[in-house]
Amino acid sequence: MPNTQAEQFEQLVMPHLNDAYTLARYLLHDEHDAQDVVQDAVLRAIRHIHGFRGGDGRAWLLTIVRNCCYTWRRSTKGREAVSYDDEQHGLRDSDRTATDARAIAGSERESLASAVATLPREFREALVLREIEGFSYREIARITGVPIGTVMSRLARGREQLRRSLKRTA
Repeated sequence: MPNTQAEQFEQLVMPHLNDAYTLARYLLHDEHDAQDVVQDAVLRAIRHIHGFRGGDGRAWLLTIVRNCCYTWRRSTKGREAVSYDDEQHGLRDSDRTATDARAIAGSERESLASAVATLPREFREALVLREIEGFSYREIARITGVPIGTVMSRLARGREQLRRSLKRTA
């Protein structure tokens, strides 16, 4: 275990900033809001790093990011959401994170991102954590604070809605 708070932060938080941003972007649909939320989450992680009791630092950070996203949404309710579109913001394939590249490839990327954006929040969250971030069902249950059966149900229902949505656009 690292000796100083700075070393602990360096090991627990820094390696997972891209994953934190990816989750926030999918949950909030806006790159600037996602950046703000990740910054807030990192500040909270710094303030509460002494409370980390071991385990998966990535899951710990993404739990904080998730909670910050929902706090942000409640505080900005009524504000118009803006969809995130990589091409619109001038990002090339080489600029995307490796997790996005694995999950969303080629010409299907845009229709997939649109379909994911239309999913209910709980389904979208479960799918992003599982399919993009690669968390196990048990880890997702811990991050979201719901039973593992609920995670499985949300994934199944989210995948089915996503399948139907993509079929309609094909």
